[in-house]
Amino acid sequence: MTTHTRPRQTCAAWIAAFGMALVAANATAQSNTVPGRIIEINVPGSGARAGQGTQAIGVNERGAIVGFYIDATYAGRGFLRNPDGRFAKFDPVGSTYTYVYGLNREGAVTGFYSDANSVFHGFQRTPDGEITTFDAPDAGTGAGQGTITGDINDSGVIAGYYYDAIGVAHGFVRAPDGKITSFDAPGAGTGVPSQGIGQGTFPQFFSSLTPAGAITGFYVDANYLYHGFVRNPNGSFTSFEAPGAGTTFGLGTISYSINPEGETTGPYYDANSVAHGFLHAPNGWMTTFDVSGAGTGAGQGTYPMGNNSPGAIQGYYVDASDVAHGFLRDTNGKITTFNVPASATGAGTGAGQGTYPMTNNSEGTIAGFYLDAHNAYHGFLRAATPER
Repeated sequence: MTTHTRPRQTCAAWIAAFGMALVAANATAQSNTVPGRIIEINVPGSGARAGQGTQAIGVNERGAIVGFYIDATYAGRGFLRNPDGRFAKFDPVGSTYTYVYGLNREGAVTGFYSDANSVFHGFQRTPDGEITTFDAPDAGTGAGQGTITGDINDSGVIAGYYYDAIGVAHGFVRAPDGKITSFDAPGAGTGVPSQGIGQGTFPQFFSSLTPAGAITGFYVDANYLYHGFVRNPNGSFTSFEAPGAGTTFGLGTISYSINPEGETTGPYYDANSVAHGFLHAPNGWMTTFDVSGAGTGAGQGTYPMGNNSPGAIQGYYVDASDVAHGFLRDTNGKITTFNVPASATGAGTGAGQGTYPMTNNSEGTIAGFYLDAHNAYHGFLRAATPER
C-alpha cells in the first residue's frame, strides 16, 4: 500500500543504538560477489553465545564495512572490514564498550564508547588508524550521559548528539578542525526521561549526514512524541510528521536516513504502535508504504533504515510472529524481501530473531546483521542487485 501527501512543515534557524590490528577475513571479498548474493561476516574474536557476535552497520561507496562485535566477555569492540575482506579491529583507550556507526568514502570512522563509569565519549579514527577522542562541551558526566557520534561525511564533518547533566539530548556537528556546534530542533523537549524515553534532539547514525552537511534525525517533545527533522546546511530546520502517525506517548515519526538528494526515510508509529515506512521528499511530499507480510500488532510492521543516492530504500519488517525479514524498495516502489539463508549460519525464526539490514550504498550493496536461533549476532553483506 502506498499513499502520497504533503505534511505540515516548519522552518527555523534513541540512545538509538542497536544493542545494538589487521587480520585475515573469514568472508569472501566483495569483488567476488554476485548480485543478490548474501555473504556472512563474522569478525575473528566474536563470541558465539546469545548477545554476542558481529553487528555490521554501514557500508561505504568502496564496499568497506564498519560495525562492532561482542566478544566472549560481552565487551563491544570496533571493526572495519576492508573491501578486500581483511579486518581491522580497534578500541579507543579507556573503552569498556565500543560502538561504531559512521564511515566515509576515504575510510575515516566515527563512533562512541563507554568508559569505566558508563559515560559516553565520541571518537574519530583516521584511515591510517589514528584515534582521536572528544566530548561535546556541555555533555553530562554521569552514567548514561555523554557524547554519542553517529555519522561522518567525506569532508570529515561529524554529527551526533549528547546527553546533558539531566539526561536531555542535544544535537551537535563537529567540524574537521574539531570545533563543535550544538543545536536543538525547534519544539524539542527539555524534560527528564520517562519510561525509557528521553526528550531532546537526536541526529541519527550511518547515512544521517549528507556530503553538503544536511542532518536528519528526530526530536522528542515535551509530551514524549517523536517528530522527524532535517537540519539544513545553513542551520535552518524542517520538521515533518507522517500522515497517520500516533499522537500519544511514545508514538510519532522517526527519520533514520537522508540521501544526497535530501530524501529522508524511516518508520512512523500509528495509534496502535504499528510501524509503517515513509519517504519524505525535499519539497515536502510524503510517501508511505508497508511491506506485504508485515505484522499489524504493536511493535510489528515496516522499518526503513536507509536510502541511497538512486533512491532505493532498505530495512526490515517484523511479521505477525515477531520475526524480522529484510526488504529492498526500488525507485519504482517495487519491494523485494530477503532473509539470510541457511547456507550461512542462518537467521533464526523465533521472536526477535531474523534479518536486520542497516544501510545501502549508491551501488545497492546492503550491510546489516542477523540473529540466529541461539540469539547470536552475525554480520552480512548483500551484493547489489541491478534494478529491472
